[in-house]
Amino acid sequence: MNPFEMVIGIVLIVTIGSIVRAKYGVRRDRHGNEFLAANNAATEAETRALQAEIRALKDRIQVLERIATDTNRAVTLDQEIESLRDRSLP
Repeated sequence: MNPFEMVIGIVLIVTIGSIVRAKYGVRRDRHGNEFLAANNAATEAETRALQAEIRALKDRIQVLERIATDTNRAVTLDQEIESLRDRSLP
């Protein structure tokens, strides 16, 4: 095998390897670390569900902060906690 054929062989192997990695969704970040880039519908649906859950948890935290800091209200803490228990997370 002469040097020209060896260079062509190396380029061919690297190209095929890159195509296979792209097909399976393997990407590299700016530091050269490989990771699996899954941009399918299941991942997007999971992302939306997690975002909705985070939104609901933030709302609950706001209510709890309001309960903890609001001392001038006539509603007791027990009543407020019971009203929160009635509203369950989606």
